[in-house]
Amino acid sequence: MSTPLLQLQGVAKRFTLHHQSGAELAVMSDASFAVHAGECVVLDGPSGMGKSTLLKMIYANYRASTGHIAVTNAHGHTIDMTSATPRELVRMRKETIGYVSQFLRVIPRVAAIDVVAESLLEDSANDPQAVAAAREESGRWLTRLRIPERLWHLPPATFSGGEQQRINIARNMIKPRPLLLLDEPTASLDAANTDTVITLIREAIARGAAVVGIFHDAEVGRTVATRHIDVTKFRSLAA
Repeated sequence: MSTPLLQLQGVAKRFTLHHQSGAELAVMSDASFAVHAGECVVLDGPSGMGKSTLLKMIYANYRASTGHIAVTNAHGHTIDMTSATPRELVRMRKETIGYVSQFLRVIPRVAAIDVVAESLLEDSANDPQAVAAAREESGRWLTRLRIPERLWHLPPATFSGGEQQRINIARNMIKPRPLLLLDEPTASLDAANTDTVITLIREAIARGAAVVGIFHDAEVGRTVATRHIDVTKFRSLAA
């Protein structure tokens, strides 16, 4: 069998509660699973079971307390996200891991079309032709996700919650990456845009991406999943 794009081995997370005399809160223990190219693994379990924490550890926004998170990068090399250097993390996020979080965080006053085009220009922002091509591609994604053209040149901080989430999706999916993390990407979307996101996820799977997702709508999760993992088993081990 091929090498997995993502491999978790014995991953645990404990938070230190500094305002409670340094008490530790164990939220996850012995999370172990692999995800291969062309899979969509959906994380199941009630709220508060650590699903988002697990995605944040894969992306290294949170550092795992113990264990290993191996990600095969765009060049075929394996990087352990639990011990990667800051420079390695920056490169992994540029080239290998896309992450649609629950919230859009952008530089104020940057137009929506440029927010979406940003990841296509990380190494060529001073090339006028590259900028024009990236903005053209950005416009196609904005159109597909039903962002009116009159909004393209406005900063997305002024948009509705659903519009901001569509910008978030376009921004993080426009550049094909081997691993895609999705934290409730359809939570604030209407039925038409939810269907579009389902199509985008299926396209990512079809091109060989490994997808790990959390979905507030169980039906959406069932629609896109090739496999489900119940995270409560990792939480019960931590209790």
